[in-house]
Amino acid sequence: MNKILKVALRQQAIYIPSTALNGATGMNPDTALLVANMAKLGFGVSEPLLRALEQTDAACQAQILDQLRNVMGVKLNWAPLVKNWHVPTGESYADHIITYFTNLLGLTGGTRLACGHLIPPHTFPLERYNGCPFCGTPLETAAIEHYGQHKKLRVLELWTLADAEQYLENLLASRTALDATQQSSLRRLLAELPLPAGKIAMRETAITVIDILLEQGRAEKAQTLFTTPTDILRYLWFKHTGFLQLVAPKTIIARTKRNGAERRATQKNETSKAAIAASLKLKYRREDAQIVARWINGLSMDAAKICADMHPKRQMWVRFIRALRLAEYSKRVGFEHLRTIMDKFYRGDYEVWQGRLDQFRLRHDASSTFYLLQQRPGLFARSLFANMLWFGPEATIDAFSKVADKVPARLLFTLQMYAGYYFDPYTTRVVKPLGGTAKQLPANKMLTIYTAEELDGMQQAVANLCLEATRKRFAAIPATGRTMYIDPALYKIPLAIGDRSEQIQDLPAALMGTRFPLEGNSIRLFMQWGKGLPAQHLDMDLSCQISYDHKPDYCSFSRLQTTGCLHSGDIRSIPNNVGTAEYIELNVDQLAAAGARYVSFTCNAYSSGSLVPEMVVGWMDSRHKMKISEKTGVAYDPSCVQHQVRITRGLAKGLVFGVLDVAARNIIWLEMPYEGQVVQQLNNNNITGLLKKLDQKMTIGQLLEIKADAQQLQLADTADADEIYTAKWAMDTAAVTQLFVD
Repeated sequence: MNKILKVALRQQAIYIPSTALNGATGMNPDTALLVANMAKLGFGVSEPLLRALEQTDAACQAQILDQLRNVMGVKLNWAPLVKNWHVPTGESYADHIITYFTNLLGLTGGTRLACGHLIPPHTFPLERYNGCPFCGTPLETAAIEHYGQHKKLRVLELWTLADAEQYLENLLASRTALDATQQSSLRRLLAELPLPAGKIAMRETAITVIDILLEQGRAEKAQTLFTTPTDILRYLWFKHTGFLQLVAPKTIIARTKRNGAERRATQKNETSKAAIAASLKLKYRREDAQIVARWINGLSMDAAKICADMHPKRQMWVRFIRALRLAEYSKRVGFEHLRTIMDKFYRGDYEVWQGRLDQFRLRHDASSTFYLLQQRPGLFARSLFANMLWFGPEATIDAFSKVADKVPARLLFTLQMYAGYYFDPYTTRVVKPLGGTAKQLPANKMLTIYTAEELDGMQQAVANLCLEATRKRFAAIPATGRTMYIDPALYKIPLAIGDRSEQIQDLPAALMGTRFPLEGNSIRLFMQWGKGLPAQHLDMDLSCQISYDHKPDYCSFSRLQTTGCLHSGDIRSIPNNVGTAEYIELNVDQLAAAGARYVSFTCNAYSSGSLVPEMVVGWMDSRHKMKISEKTGVAYDPSCVQHQVRITRGLAKGLVFGVLDVAARNIIWLEMPYEGQVVQQLNNNNITGLLKKLDQKMTIGQLLEIKADAQQLQLADTADADEIYTAKWAMDTAAVTQLFVD
């Protein structure tokens, strides 16, 4: 039950199986206590959920409450370095310098702390600290003191087994790649529920299902899910590195090397590089190698096509072929197809499609280029903008229109959304290479050979083509009624295309670009890390960057106080098992008065390596004043948490997890990894470019309007309509992708 319960919570619901219902009626003391405890955590219950809770026993209710407490981190340590940190301690650089030389020279006098440092008199006010102010080692832990300060509750709904099964089917049928939260939910559901019959829409989703099948000892079942050798390579690389995308080994090594480079360390850098290179070496048991050999031998594709599909990742394939002993298995009886593949692959006796395409493009042979691209409509869509500049818009659009009906809907929406972004000669595009961080790209140089009117015409041509193709697809589907209701909130929720989150959201998930309106004047950022780890030096930093019209500012461990921002103190070590926390308080009125435009929320790994797994970052907001403990400095109240994410395994050294739009008084949820040990290394232009890119995205409400127009449905002002689309329905982003008619 626990696994499905956590998935339900991500959908703002509580899962109660029918077997847990005992048929009792009426409120009982156990249920009343559960509801009261949930309210302290910021959760309310709907009427159907309340009636179901009344029919559960105390053990089931304890399980539900324990899950909510785990998600909200109630059992962890939330004490910062400074007690009542809302009042500055007055510490200075001189305090650190005096303490440094006192310990270096072995002087006496002062207070010796448990960490071993001697704090001289008249330096740090030790009564204000929970740990050592010099080395940042916490010496005290503390629990949460204040609960329920935010009176607005998240109302949870009832989830049944049918809801869980439907959500599982939606995940498998999702027409966009699943983000980290959805991948985690898929694994949890398949651990408890059988795999439903039906087609799996995305290859990355199929890889996750294949991995689960192998864990269950059903390798033969996985054969039907492999359609190309790239699918097999994707699974092997995922199993080896944890990445569902084919991130090149050199990229992983380079990122890890840079993450391990501290300002004061060079030996750690080389050690990290050697360690990661060794970890990427391939070694397989014969049993595993035989399974992979059967998968490749069982592919139905022609051997030449298989080799052509393997060619773009030839270097990786050579490594896997050797590690899996495929040449040896190809000599066995029953592996004749594998033998043919190995022979063609090593002799290079196959034609590479991409090579022919590049040859025709360089010759400026439009007809041959378009003939090849029409064989792969998806690739044609991805290269449409560049081909329009290279061959001219009229010929390119005419060729693409002949295969537009075969292009996946998500690509059509992407073209329509980003046409204006691409054809703007003055814009700087922000892209994220596979396995990399956000980078800026200048506008395509070929834009300069076209006039402004011609570029506007290109934007309009792409938009008209994509919208017309979308309308045709919707029009081909019979309408189920005459009226449609679209919740106004759906016009603020972007479509889940292109920007997948790599971190897990255990609270109700939000899409990148979602805006959270503020209810109060104060925002409190928080970061908790070290859960389940032994006591050690592990320096993670919570920071924020403030963008003004003519200058940037920041608040971090090196600047604990600045205009509108206050930091709780720099912790560089963690206590045993329960972790530690840092906070930053933002005063929106002070920031607005100073002329701040944006405030970017960031976390960084100052220690060698990347962000530590299981770190939780987010922000709190409340229309009422949020208290800070005078005794311990704990400033965390789960009822005030507006949004939070949990860091998973990855290559990020720094992460932007939100941006405050000061003038609009809302927070934009986004996720942008960057290479930086400190917040000063964050490029603010990347933030601006990403925000502009997110603003170009089509919203769910806009797509539904296109559907209503194509099916001649009348939009209704109330929910009394034949087709009803609400914000609750949009929470299941996998279900929303069913609008992507392919």
